[in-house]
Amino acid sequence: MSSTARDDFVRTVVMLGQLALYAASLDADSEFIDVAGPSLAASLPEPPPGFFPPDYDPNSGTRYPGTDS
Repeated sequence: MSSTARDDFVRTVVMLGQLALYAASLDADSEFIDVAGPSLAASLPEPPPGFFPPDYDPNSGTRYPGTDS
């Protein structure tokens, strides 16, 4: 993955984090959050190589309450 792609990934993750902080503020605009959040998440590229350990499996681990299997 090129340096630019890596920078894009990191920048998008940072913006999602900033949006989460904004969402927790008292005067947050919920309509903006409802539009911007999914848009940012959809624009998130594949993680750069080496971001997760080689044996990482997103389907393993503890299941969230209310999910099947």
